[in-house]
Amino acid sequence: MLFYHSGKDKAVVGIAEVVKAAYPDPTADDPQWVAVDLKPIKAFDAPVQLAAIRYDKRLSQLPLIRQSQLSVMPLTKDEFEAIVTMGKNKKGRK
Repeated sequence: MLFYHSGKDKAVVGIAEVVKAAYPDPTADDPQWVAVDLKPIKAFDAPVQLAAIRYDKRLSQLPLIRQSQLSVMPLTKDEFEAIVTMGKNKKGRK
């Protein structure tokens, strides 16, 4: 899975792995909110900024473009690989 900072930075910063399945979010009052525990796998050489994702035609259908505060969303294998490549090649900076 890719790890995305949805705050001020709005950038994919690396690859992570879920190490604990969903459980009630201890920081939320709504019982429908859940959390998972993540383990970082690999940080990108350069964060892949949301602006760079927006301008890449391979990623034009990502829900992230319309809703930059998404916590979770599916990616195709091609979309995943495109973002990983951008992070490796330092093209993610904007």
